[in-house]
Amino acid sequence: MKDCIFCKIVSGQIPKKFRYENDLIVAFDDIRPQADIHVIFTSRRHIDAFESLKDDKILASVRAGMQKVIEEEKLVGRGYKLVVFGGGAQTIDHLHFHLMGPVGLKV
Repeated sequence: MKDCIFCKIVSGQIPKKFRYENDLIVAFDDIRPQADIHVIFTSRRHIDAFESLKDDKILASVRAGMQKVIEEEKLVGRGYKLVVFGGGAQTIDHLHFHLMGPVGLKV
């Protein structure tokens, strides 16, 4: 989608260091973090909302990426939140997931 900020990040129009990536998704630090660790996971292909998601491989990629970051950041036992907004509640209409932690700080 032409004006989608996440599509611009995925395409490299907006430079961003990826914390995780594969052929289906990318993950990067949130520009306005709500916790010490706040990582966004989004699909490379523009998908506007959760109900539009038809590819289980994307969800599997998000899970794998989240598990990797959770381990790298040593969040097991410290707590974390996984959040996805949809149905008009999201600010950016490109399906994305938030990983935030540790719980109890700014979350």
